[in-house]
Amino acid sequence: MPKDDARQTNENNPPSDTDENFDYTIDPLVGLPDIEFPDDEELAELEESMRIGRAPASTEPEPADQTVRYRGAASDPIFGYILALAISFGLTPLLPDGAPMRYTVAWGVLAAFGVLAWLLGNGERIGQERPDQLVWGVMIGLIAGTPLYLFGGATLISTAAVLFGGMTPGVLLAYLVFVMPLGETLFFRGILQRGRHFWVVGVLSTAWSGLLFFPLIRDLTDFWAVAIFIGTTLAIVNMVYSWVRERNGLAAAWLCQIVTNLILIFLPFISQ
Repeated sequence: MPKDDARQTNENNPPSDTDENFDYTIDPLVGLPDIEFPDDEELAELEESMRIGRAPASTEPEPADQTVRYRGAASDPIFGYILALAISFGLTPLLPDGAPMRYTVAWGVLAAFGVLAWLLGNGERIGQERPDQLVWGVMIGLIAGTPLYLFGGATLISTAAVLFGGMTPGVLLAYLVFVMPLGETLFFRGILQRGRHFWVVGVLSTAWSGLLFFPLIRDLTDFWAVAIFIGTTLAIVNMVYSWVRERNGLAAAWLCQIVTNLILIFLPFISQ
């Protein structure tokens, strides 16, 4: 069969999978569409669209968001911080006899904001934590608290007696293990630290602690060395809590604060 006739036959009858021998020649330029490359202006628009993260237009409608969000989910937690400071300052006239009530209300306000954000807003959840992260929280609490206890044992004993003198050891233990870490961890490390550097939260929480405790220990702080030691201790531990939260997670920061409370407050309290 001539070559032209064979080509005509193949064009009219495309080969099947069962054909073993056939002469099927395709011109690589036949049937290809015309390709138009974008000019410089179109390339610039495409790069700008990719830079600002604009998604390409889609013909399919986007599904409606069915999630019901608490209207305060995106509110600035600084408002809660200012409110907690105001309440703590406003309850100062209750001192010294009303110190337990003041502690309960002040830490309760922080806990309320933290729990509401956790339940209804965008507060951080504690998921399934790795055991090594929790161990790190305990170990860092020991590392931070032990040197401060060894260095300022006498000052810590006097400070604990003034701050919590009206409590029994059992009541104080409940405050240090449950009330205080619950309020401060959920609020400062769970809400306020979202989107902020750990040192910023450390400064804010140190200011909170100073306003909460210094009105009770004003007699002790007449000695500048004692005032510097107490202020430095508050700054160190609050910075450590925020750093542990950033490094090991919220649950580790919670455990770190519990361990530090037991070393710096409970041990001096029962040692007097």
